[in-house]
Amino acid sequence: MSESHLVRPVFDDVPPARRRNLAAVAAKDTAPELVVRRVLYRMGYRFRLHRRDLPGTPDIVLSGRRKIIEVRGCFWHRHPDPACRNAVLPRVRAAWWAAKLARNVERDERNLASLRDAGWSVLVLWECETKDTAALGARLRSFLQ
Repeated sequence: MSESHLVRPVFDDVPPARRRNLAAVAAKDTAPELVVRRVLYRMGYRFRLHRRDLPGTPDIVLSGRRKIIEVRGCFWHRHPDPACRNAVLPRVRAAWWAAKLARNVERDERNLASLRDAGWSVLVLWECETKDTAALGARLRSFLQ
């Protein structure tokens, strides 16, 4: 990693409203994650959340089944589906954002490989896929059976 990635840029010109929006982005208990958890619970599944002893601190862990469900934000984790409208790269400071989000994707891939190497089955759900709860339930049922 070059030193330019280690130095955090100064964003003195960023408006306060934008700062508040980005500061409010949650890492846990996001709306899409809560949707998935509610669907799983209604289906009768019980699970653990954010196990810190596993690579990447997965969102939902079903230990007895050796299954993990990752709920990813389309923007922050770069949803590869070209039809996804949430995964658009910002026009302002595009190079900085591209590098930052690329590091997120690399980290996700490393964590996914580590989990699979350890014998876990992993389902990655994207934020935009949590809107249709019927389709989400069918996908979860298929993964967990």
